[in-house]
Amino acid sequence: MDGKRPTIASLHGMVAAAHPLAAQAGAKLLAAGGNAFDAAAATAAALNVVEPGLSGLAGMGMATCYIAAEQGVRVLDFGARVPSALPAGRSGPRGGQDRGPSGCGAPGSLAGWCELAKAHGRKKLQEIVAPAVALARDGHALIEFAGASTKQAARALRDQPYFEDWRSTYLGSGTAGPGLMMRQPDLARTFEIIASEGPEHFYRGALGRKVIAHVQSLGGCLTMQDMAAVNPVWREPLAAAYRGLQVHVPLPPGEGWQLLLTLRILDGFDLGVMERGGADHLDTVWRAIRLAAGLGIGPNTPGPTALGRILSDELVEPLRARLRDPRALEGPTDQTLPEERDPTRELATSFSVVDREGNAVCVTQSLGGLFGCGVVVPGTGICLNTLLGWGEPDGRGAHKPTAGAELALPMAPLICTKDCKPVLLLGSPGSQALLQTLVQHADYGVAIQDAIETPRVRFGEGRRVRAEIRLPATIFEALRRRGHEVEAGVDWAMPVGAVQGISIDPQTCVAIGGADPRRDGYVAVP
Repeated sequence: MDGKRPTIASLHGMVAAAHPLAAQAGAKLLAAGGNAFDAAAATAAALNVVEPGLSGLAGMGMATCYIAAEQGVRVLDFGARVPSALPAGRSGPRGGQDRGPSGCGAPGSLAGWCELAKAHGRKKLQEIVAPAVALARDGHALIEFAGASTKQAARALRDQPYFEDWRSTYLGSGTAGPGLMMRQPDLARTFEIIASEGPEHFYRGALGRKVIAHVQSLGGCLTMQDMAAVNPVWREPLAAAYRGLQVHVPLPPGEGWQLLLTLRILDGFDLGVMERGGADHLDTVWRAIRLAAGLGIGPNTPGPTALGRILSDELVEPLRARLRDPRALEGPTDQTLPEERDPTRELATSFSVVDREGNAVCVTQSLGGLFGCGVVVPGTGICLNTLLGWGEPDGRGAHKPTAGAELALPMAPLICTKDCKPVLLLGSPGSQALLQTLVQHADYGVAIQDAIETPRVRFGEGRRVRAEIRLPATIFEALRRRGHEVEAGVDWAMPVGAVQGISIDPQTCVAIGGADPRRDGYVAVP
């Protein structure tokens, strides 16, 4: 209506994901009597097929979950660890290993999907992966973002010695780009065997041994001991109050604490009286994000004591005072991308699911970059991750990954509750897109789809801000006068993140979905 996407609302559950077929896969589980945990696992598996460059069973991620039976929020961490046999002195991808098996960490995604369904779902694994199996075997036509990203990956990988395995898996005899019919029969068989034999086939069995043999034949250091040690962990969330909501995010090694710190800073300012999208509003939010991100570069993965101090009034009040100071702010952020680095790095995907019983699941997952390290294990359809660089958010080398250590994850899938009930789910690669979207919804009352579509920015080194240009030029000029080095780009920019979310009316329980047009975002209902 009026040139806008129609609002998708439902009382019976909903999936908001970065691809229509993945959202529909989750909705099928809901329609078949599954709950949000079953649907989340099905959506994740389907994304492996239809958005293979951004996530897969050999990746990792985090899920923030509202468990209706417990009336509370918990987080499932299915992240990766640095290989135990990482040679001394070898850094991750920020040391120049963006591609190839040297950047590969132990994959947690498959274990995480299975744990979601096992702990709180009701469907068998065969039913959960059935939509993914059908999509992989029958094939699907690449649409806008998936087609463009596959074409981009083909260019980036074509000179690598393992390119032929990648090409035959994803292109067949076709040409990369939108419209390609992608069929993945090897991946279909892999999912079927896993559904029959369980995830142990991957982590301790023949499939895992095949993966490790291929990785090591190419010079990687991942071992079966690393695979067997994968163990998704349920944790309590980290939470903070903001505008009458309780915002729940994962603890470190996720970066949700930076989002909460930004909210704590902004809680001292009445954004609602500022013009939405005006210079005062944007200047305040941008400066708060940079203050929090600057702190994040230092501690990286703070422990409980440090977190308590970071989020305390004792530390937050000076940050609010600095925000009131009109002097320009500058410094690194957790999303710093030096110009010489591959722009396809640090990609992820996120989706949100709710069911009619009150359960809610928000997942962010990744391969670490576009098609991970680019290595596909022959005969399996499995694309390996490139995650070691995520242990070092500062590209200047302050946090090199060490053998066996947890990897810092640029993820913050969030669930907001009000009166102990979920009212908002938001997920995106990184946390800064989430913060900008949350402010639109919580401070200005903007509907979820409109909040996601509102122009966003990405922060660079120093004072640099890369902005979508759907704002008046006069606003950019006013922000430049306040010290922001604004670089206006295109109308819709992929680097500013891809937010998928669901809002829930606490009175009527009606769920309303929002999907990001910067990707192939879509909302589906049972």
